[in-house]
Amino acid sequence: MKTVQSSFDLKNNSLKKTKNELTPIGEIKYNQKDFLKCPFNYIGGKHKILPQLFTAFPENNDIFVDMFGGGFNVGINSDASKIIYNDQLTPLVDLFKYLQDNSCNDIINYIETTIEKNNIRKDEKEGFLKFRNQYNQTDEKFPLDLYILISFSFNYQFRFNNSGEYNNPHGTNRSSFTKNMKERLIQYINIIHKKDIIFLNKDFTILDYSILTEDSFVYCDPPYLITTGSYNDGNRGFKNWTIKEEKNLLDLLSKLDKRGIDFALSNVTIHDGRQNDLLLDWIDANEFTVLNINSDYSNSNYHKKNKDKEKNTEVLVINYSFKWFI
Repeated sequence: MKTVQSSFDLKNNSLKKTKNELTPIGEIKYNQKDFLKCPFNYIGGKHKILPQLFTAFPENNDIFVDMFGGGFNVGINSDASKIIYNDQLTPLVDLFKYLQDNSCNDIINYIETTIEKNNIRKDEKEGFLKFRNQYNQTDEKFPLDLYILISFSFNYQFRFNNSGEYNNPHGTNRSSFTKNMKERLIQYINIIHKKDIIFLNKDFTILDYSILTEDSFVYCDPPYLITTGSYNDGNRGFKNWTIKEEKNLLDLLSKLDKRGIDFALSNVTIHDGRQNDLLLDWIDANEFTVLNINSDYSNSNYHKKNKDKEKNTEVLVINYSFKWFI
């Protein structure tokens, strides 16, 4: 592990010597345009910080595991020989699987035909609401219907209520299946078809990690224990994220570390006056390296628009040697 003589103390927000300090990544090797973006807006997506993440990630992996894949902004940009995507939300995984298993032309044709047939428009909500109601009342939901709803929803977001019904409102005069969105979707589908990707819908504790080697890499962006959001409160199809889940994840990462498998964990150590002592103690006990992440999720509804950055510390915890570009 890299030893930093003095930096930002994780627990006390003060300059002092510590075993594991908050360390800047340094010079970023990539630009935003270097990365493919998910064709819809997934809350907490990491697209804005991909240049920082991939600067810190090891290269030449045989397997890249995106353990909490979400909108799949991270794993899809990996050059690994095999990419394993996993997420707990079944409708999301079903959508990605459908994009993988069907031709791009058929997908685009269905989307455009269905939009026209159901008179779904950005300047009036009747067609959208009727189509949303139809989707929610259908037992076996068609994945592309969900994508159409997302395309005309407020802020293009993926959102369900406690009953499992899609409930994002109509994005009046703002959201629609635009030319740019179509181009992004086509690009995304082509990449999914090109790469060797496995889409899984499992609890992270039961994934098969036995296939991983010392050339594999595991990226984790779990729900954050000390933040509050739709992704960690146990509602709307999301699993409740508690101290139990946090401990299970940290124990799992410790086991991977003992096997010589590289991992990177996105998390927050401090948020609105709270600190994740469980995470901090685990970092200290294992002497892992902690990289500072300059994050901005101002378009996400669980972050304050006027954030006090001194009260919110997002980090990337890694267990491998990192070449600093300072």
